[in-house]
Amino acid sequence: MTKRSILITGCSSGIGYDAAHRLHQRGWQVFATCRTQEDCDRLQSEGLNSFRLDYDDAASITTALQTCLTQTGGTLDAVFNNGAFAIPAPVEDISRDALRHIFEANFFGHFDLIRQVIPVMRKQGHGRIVNCSSVLGLAAMRYRGAYNATKFALEGMTDTLRLELRGSGIHTILIEPGPIRTDFRKNAIKQFERWIDWENSKIRDQYETELLDKLKKTGSKPDRGELGPEAVTEKLIHAIESTRPKPRYFVTWPTYMADMLRRLLPTRALDGIFGRM
Repeated sequence: MTKRSILITGCSSGIGYDAAHRLHQRGWQVFATCRTQEDCDRLQSEGLNSFRLDYDDAASITTALQTCLTQTGGTLDAVFNNGAFAIPAPVEDISRDALRHIFEANFFGHFDLIRQVIPVMRKQGHGRIVNCSSVLGLAAMRYRGAYNATKFALEGMTDTLRLELRGSGIHTILIEPGPIRTDFRKNAIKQFERWIDWENSKIRDQYETELLDKLKKTGSKPDRGELGPEAVTEKLIHAIESTRPKPRYFVTWPTYMADMLRRLLPTRALDGIFGRM
């Protein structure tokens, strides 16, 4: 029996890492991609089939997909678009270049891969395209403007694809994790230090009295409702193995709560709640 195959991005740690190992154990042919060759080498030493795919590098997307198709004989059952990062800062201090950078990785790269894989899935008559979104694709929160924007865009494009691919045998699915125990915050700090010139900001005093503490807080105390990456993998397994997958999978209670509040409350009331977070 031919193994089912899946291409997963962002497998160096966290959600992608857990998903790659769990699905490999379940008998899937897993293509566990990472942005750097160093991380790929580490995953290979752990028994995974790993090679480069960097959303910011269009050639690497094409090469990675062709590598998958060569190894499967031209088919691919599922794609899990997982890789993403944040640039935490007030919107007024996020440059155009910073926005370009985050959209390349969190949005444009996802749909470059999707656009290339759809003809493969149309030809074989089936496929699962799973995009990892966020609670911040459902509700905006302060100091996450760049990340909010990419995830809202991801939600809109995925919903559109779901409508356009009806009847094709290709299911387009969103996973909404919420707070998950990963290196996401540590990686966000690196992006903040690269892109945000807070010392010359017109709201420098706000950084000093509030934002630096909030943005750079790495502490050991978990966020409210935080779960391990295995909770996301459980939803992914249903999304790619169920005969009738859901359009959306919520993972943590803050995500369920955000979805409920945005449907029940007027905008001013939502601002009062999310404006304190």
